[in-house]
Amino acid sequence: MENIQPNDVLAKAEALRNNLSTGFRDEIVKSLYSEAEKIAKRAVKTASDKKYDFDQKVDRIVTSPITGLPIMFLMLGLVIWLTVTGANVPSQLIANVLFGFGDWARALFNSWNVPWWITGFIWDGVYLSLAWVISVMLPPMAIFFPAFTFLEDLGYLPRVAFNLDWMFKKSGAHGKQSLTMAMGFGCNAAGVVATRIIDSPRERLIAILTNNFVPCNGRFPTLIMLATVFVASAFSPALTSFIAAGTVVGVVLIGIGFTFLMSWILSRTVLKGEASAFTLELPPYRKPNVGRILYTSIIDRTIFVLWRAMQTAAPAGAIIWLLANIPAGDTNLAHAIATWLNPFGILLGLDGVILLAYIIAIPANEIVVPTMMMMYTGAGMMINGPSSSVDIYNLLVHGAGWSLLTAINLMLFSLLHNPCATTIMTIYKETKSWKWATVSVVITLGTAFLVTFLTASAARLLGWA
Repeated sequence: MENIQPNDVLAKAEALRNNLSTGFRDEIVKSLYSEAEKIAKRAVKTASDKKYDFDQKVDRIVTSPITGLPIMFLMLGLVIWLTVTGANVPSQLIANVLFGFGDWARALFNSWNVPWWITGFIWDGVYLSLAWVISVMLPPMAIFFPAFTFLEDLGYLPRVAFNLDWMFKKSGAHGKQSLTMAMGFGCNAAGVVATRIIDSPRERLIAILTNNFVPCNGRFPTLIMLATVFVASAFSPALTSFIAAGTVVGVVLIGIGFTFLMSWILSRTVLKGEASAFTLELPPYRKPNVGRILYTSIIDRTIFVLWRAMQTAAPAGAIIWLLANIPAGDTNLAHAIATWLNPFGILLGLDGVILLAYIIAIPANEIVVPTMMMMYTGAGMMINGPSSSVDIYNLLVHGAGWSLLTAINLMLFSLLHNPCATTIMTIYKETKSWKWATVSVVITLGTAFLVTFLTASAARLLGWA
């Protein structure tokens, strides 16, 4: 008998493995499930297979290579449209209550002859920042998270993972990254935590580093404002909400595209390796449990994320007020820094005020808009609540000298820029490494600078700016 060594067997197995088709594993899994189904049908008697047949019929449409992705994007558009249209009124109501209380408390402090800087620091700085975060962030989250949890409870999200699996595999990432990416729409920190479902350390790290390319709930207010003021305003008022939602969906798709691109780059450079194959057993569609949906979406997600945002927004509000009220020559410190940043901002198609607003808003993206408004109006405090689209347009275009290029590049910068402080800390806790937390900032911020610079340069070269 020929003497065969273990290494010979391994070499032969490796040679055979390289000759197998890419779908060989799927064929084996399919045959196993098919045989298990036959055995189950012989051994188990059921009154009716209507429920199973219904699931099969729906999945032929929902997971079809032709209709699966369009349906998924349609569902995303519907959720964003509901968030855009449904959040306006409650956001304004909450703002009226909170800012009204702030005005009353400020007047009370003045009647007690409390020093102006204490009154300003507490009510115009810390409190107004918290009021902005709550009024701007709570209503969209209270709509988005229940809608997301409803789809999760229904059993649709595993279908999303199924539809996107081949794209992530081509990018060198794991198919489960689609679920963590979807969670990032509510909060990128929550999306980072959700990467625990990915077993491979390499692929989990890719999911962590690219999660920020999906706009979180804190960035939606900026995107919605720009889409409404600069894009939707050119159309009929009846179409405003649809155009704004469509614009935001377009920005989201750009973010998803960058997720695939950066995953591909990482998987071929610092995080080399083959994409793991995994078997995704699609669960049956379930009747959503209203109680579970409300508890999970409101308590576990909305309140949890809002509380973390408030913890970071309070000190950020204090910093904003101090910068706006500390003299620096003929102006204040905020405008002095913005003026210093302005040449670099113009290079990116932005301005110094926008860059300073994003530096201050590292703790919480929700305060970007009020910080910009405060500096553009020249006030030493944030404005009280959201203004009308016309007022915002006049302030930004006629007052601050914005153009359509500024709005487009701000959308891109808002989409691609560095994670907020909460997400950075979450990345550190999940990876137990400041190195990867720093890499996440460098990747996203570098991408934001590069894309906005190229966009601005192209626009100027073509005479559009």
